[in-house]
Amino acid sequence: MSRFAVEKIRNLALVGHGAVGKTTLADTLLYKAGANNRAGSVDDGTSLLDTEDDEHERKHSIVSSVCHFEHNGTRVNLIDAPGYPDFVGQAIGAMRAVETAVIVVSATAGIEVNTRKMFQQAEAAGLSRMIVINKCDGENIAFPELVESLRETFGTACALMNVPVNLGHDLSGVVSTIDGAEAPSGAAIDPKAAGQQVLDAAVEADESLMERYLEGEELTPDELSHAITMAIESGTLVPIFCTAAKTEIGVPELMDAIARFAPSPVAFTRTGKQGDKDVAVEPRADGPLVAQVFKTRIDPFVAKMNYLRILSGTLTKDSSVRNEQSGKTFKVSQIMELQGSQTNPINDAGPGEIVALIKVDDLHTGDTVTHGIDGLVMPPLKFPTPMIGLAVEPKSQADQAKISGALHKIEEEDPTFHVRRDAQTKEMVMNGMSELHLQLVQNRLHSREKVDIVTHQPKIPYRETISGSAEGSYRHKKQSGGSGQFAEVHFRMSHCPQGVNPEEYFDVSRFPSIRSFHYDPENNSCFVDRVTGGSVPNNFIPAVEKGVKERMEKGVIAGYHVQDVVVELFFGKDHPVDSNETAFKTAASMCFRDVFQQAKPSLLEPIVSMEITVPGDKLGDVTSDLNTRRGRMEGMDGAPGGFQVIRAKAPLAEVMTYARSLSSMTGGQGSFSLEFSHYEMVPPNEQQKIVAAAKKEEEEA
Repeated sequence: MSRFAVEKIRNLALVGHGAVGKTTLADTLLYKAGANNRAGSVDDGTSLLDTEDDEHERKHSIVSSVCHFEHNGTRVNLIDAPGYPDFVGQAIGAMRAVETAVIVVSATAGIEVNTRKMFQQAEAAGLSRMIVINKCDGENIAFPELVESLRETFGTACALMNVPVNLGHDLSGVVSTIDGAEAPSGAAIDPKAAGQQVLDAAVEADESLMERYLEGEELTPDELSHAITMAIESGTLVPIFCTAAKTEIGVPELMDAIARFAPSPVAFTRTGKQGDKDVAVEPRADGPLVAQVFKTRIDPFVAKMNYLRILSGTLTKDSSVRNEQSGKTFKVSQIMELQGSQTNPINDAGPGEIVALIKVDDLHTGDTVTHGIDGLVMPPLKFPTPMIGLAVEPKSQADQAKISGALHKIEEEDPTFHVRRDAQTKEMVMNGMSELHLQLVQNRLHSREKVDIVTHQPKIPYRETISGSAEGSYRHKKQSGGSGQFAEVHFRMSHCPQGVNPEEYFDVSRFPSIRSFHYDPENNSCFVDRVTGGSVPNNFIPAVEKGVKERMEKGVIAGYHVQDVVVELFFGKDHPVDSNETAFKTAASMCFRDVFQQAKPSLLEPIVSMEITVPGDKLGDVTSDLNTRRGRMEGMDGAPGGFQVIRAKAPLAEVMTYARSLSSMTGGQGSFSLEFSHYEMVPPNEQQKIVAAAKKEEEEA
């Protein structure tokens, strides 16, 4: 038996731009519902929902926080998500756990970058949407214009459910637009006109009501209430509510509306995959258990916590459940109810509930937990690729041993933070959503993990290649008492075309006397053995190939990995006493170096594909800037809200700090994504700079 009837549960995520008052609104909701004995404050650090040291210091949310309250017979689970784009992963996870996204907008600032993004994310996730215009007690509010811009940007489904009376410091309350009350003096907009918009949007979800409405028949209050709920579920109505969270105005009305109109989990049947088959997951307490991890937190005191949204069935303490991603079964030792940073142990939780499991190392964000139905997997959470990178080094020897584990802990918590070791540059690189995001990672490493790091811009993984062909030899001879060293090798080197079929390309028509070849698909390179007459003994040929590979990793002209080359060993000499593997490896490395430099060596640079979303009026500035970065436009599409999406390709070296520039050009409204496309030849003037810098670095080292 579930603790709460699923029809009485409301799950909402507070999302939107930063500094619009989402956390203050959540704190006020908890206080007004009696879930907290005082209204917490972000400004004085007493918010129930800002729990991290960085949140107290910066006075804004960095991680999402779960809380709950009860009102008018309903159980409301609320997730307060950060508003800055730097922490968008937290908002994406929060939206997977709810049926309704509440997009909070500042009455003074209006529609901002993340307002649009969160509305679009919620729409793409199939969630019901509500809008809260907060800070109605602020100064210089153009209220009619703000409402019109919301309807213009997000559609005519947006309609006011209440209207503020006396904006600014004189704000005295809100008046409903749907109960037929007379407009009081000081109403920001005529409530009756706004109520008509609500009615128009509400009846769209019900054909029979629409017919009666068009025929001039009036709806009863119960019919209207039901129609509004149905319209919010279907998306034909996006209700707008007005509040001033700090002074609590409009908050009781918002609570009433959440209890009355917000969809319950029953309104949404989610779909999972069982093999190739789609399976409907219905929110029934007596159904098989299906839950999904939407957030992971590694609490320094409580240890690892996995936040679950239960979609079907009942999760019970001491039961055995299965992680469908790993295929492992584990015992549920503790189930926690969440109230900000506070946890309360419970024995069971049913569909629609949001809980946490403690100390389950096998669980990760996005994993599906089941019992009574094997092989069912819920859709994975899709997070944006973190684009801003910094190379990382431990600050001291003591940090060396802890750095990798500490970074991977943060990676486990934050799906928009990745750590990798670049195989070519040998650097550890951390990637995040922005410079601020990575700065906060450094702060967390210092305060929580006691690890300090040094960061710098990561190296660009250039490659070296040749465009011509050349032949040459090298004799390695060393005599210094005792046994000496002797080896001589002769190489022919040429360019290896991209996309070759090795079995067809490396044959006797192109490579006379070919005995064998070893093709490396990763680097599109090949070592060919064309030795005749035993001029290089067979037992030394692997050493020659090893010397070639080592030199290819080191590079020749600027210290970067070599690709797209064919190295043919066709002659050599040995000594019956002084020849050994070391001698042939050394000779091969030096011969490669000399011949490579004669075969028109050149540098290749990584090219990335970019998608850049910008306001239409900034298009010219952004495209002009791309030209200065050696970028190539490949196409353009329109996007909602007067935005344009530019598709382009550009050298990675030119866009390493693009986030900062784009933000400056677009007033923080632009966004972009990029992914590796291919390698291209570096222009001669750029190549000279890179080679000169590499030589200088080598000399200094």
